Amino acid sequence: MSVAAVEISGLVKSFGSTRAVDGLDLRMERGSLLALLGPNGAGKTTTVEICEGFLRADAGSVRVLGLDPVRESSALRPRVGIMPQGGGAYPGVRADEMLRLVASCAATPLDPAWLLDVLGLAPVRRTPFKRLSGGQQQRLSLACALVGRPELVFLDEPTAGMDPQARRLVWDLLGALRADGVSVLLTTHLMEEAEALADTVVIVDHGKVVVSGAPQSLTMDETGNAGLRFKARTRLDTALLTAALPEGYAVRESAPGTYVVAGSIDPQVVSTVTAWCAQQGVLPEELQVGKRTLEEVFLELTGRELRA
Repeated sequence: MSVAAVEISGLVKSFGSTRAVDGLDLRMERGSLLALLGPNGAGKTTTVEICEGFLRADAGSVRVLGLDPVRESSALRPRVGIMPQGGGAYPGVRADEMLRLVASCAATPLDPAWLLDVLGLAPVRRTPFKRLSGGQQQRLSLACALVGRPELVFLDEPTAGMDPQARRLVWDLLGALRADGVSVLLTTHLMEEAEALADTVVIVDHGKVVVSGAPQSLTMDETGNAGLRFKARTRLDTALLTAALPEGYAVRESAPGTYVVAGSIDPQVVSTVTAWCAQQGVLPEELQVGKRTLEEVFLELTGRELRA
């Protein structure tokens, strides 16, 4: 088996009486893009900071590009790019100065002027960091993470604060990186971003992995079909609706007032559902046939609203 970009087994990390990471397992293949998702406080940032070598694990094994990120940090650091959320640059430094400084620490850096142009920062190259917009600061932070030609990049909320045009530009760049064999691990609260970019999505909660897989597989229902969803008043008798459907179908209330019919959906099934609702005096709203969104999967699994 080839050496993984990131391999974590039984990871545990506590802060006082709070266990932030609780036996987490994760494997990320080389040349892939993995989106690590979870509510605030789920353990995402702690896990990433352990992988980056900034925190020590209490228990478990962590290997990044086959190396221990703490004991072998000097060997690992030149091979990894890190983009923290919030920039991390000196407030008064100009954009081009900051990027050239980071490039000077790399053995074979990319051309800073080219990278600024690719990320749409050439017009503000002489602007102090503190005067850049939030989205521009994020793009400069991304440039700093990439200028050293890393094999693996850690990105924390890479498009936070960006307008749609800038976000699409970054998505295209991340796609090009993956095509060039660079491994990318990102955390994001944007489900659309994860669904559009990731080869693998890992959802964590309470310090554990609750599900992982390709976005396309996670958004299918348990039977591998697209399914039907609708909203209505809470606590409908799903057993009665299941009995009205052909054998092999199942109905559940996935969240208060949200109902999922699992199985192969055809016009007769839709008709049966709407007829049953009419008999119960229920008006089904937002009736949809098709795959769940990644956001729906996230909310079903974590039971929490998304929080930026």
